Amino acid sequence: MSVAVDYYFSVASPWAYLGSARFMDMVAQHCASPRVLPIDLGRVFATTGGLPYPERAAARRAYRQMDLGRWRDRLGIPLRLEPRFYPVDRKPASYLLIAARRQDQAAALRLSHAILRTVWADDGNIADWKVLRALADEAGLDGAALADHAGAPAIAEQFESDTDMAIAARVFGSPSYVIDGEIFWGQDRLDFVAQRLASACGSLNRALSRN
Repeated sequence: MSVAVDYYFSVASPWAYLGSARFMDMVAQHCASPRVLPIDLGRVFATTGGLPYPERAAARRAYRQMDLGRWRDRLGIPLRLEPRFYPVDRKPASYLLIAARRQDQAAALRLSHAILRTVWADDGNIADWKVLRALADEAGLDGAALADHAGAPAIAEQFESDTDMAIAARVFGSPSYVIDGEIFWGQDRLDFVAQRLASACGSLNRALSRN
């Protein structure tokens, strides 16, 4: 048995990128079963009162850049504060992840990290299907077949449905980790996610030992 974690994020979120590797490690260390859920953050913002980065006040944009730099240095991971392909069309990468999720959740999680890294560390274009196919291949998937699957109307419908689910769950930012209805927003809350998983996994193990 495992603990379900709904992992809501935008495929171009720098904060999701900063937390991605640590979240994958956490999943490996605990009895966690993540569900990879790329969402339309613009729709989420429109519903919950948020603003896309380009529309925020200058002071807020400047602080965001400063804080990203702080976290980059704290975590010791590469991050470009002004990546070449940002903002970027998020739908191709989101659709690819949904198609991947239907095949293999673990591979979808690996692919999600590769997509985020491509934007924020590698200066790559995640709206380019050639780039996406290569990333899928590197994640152990069939990039060409997955890209074909990602073009199906049902995948686009699932993207909208997953965004609706995020809004219904009261998610308002990226990344958000939801465990049994409890929201943990932001990569700086991952310590709380680990604590919650440790507690839930401990309860599961005790229950199993009594059977």
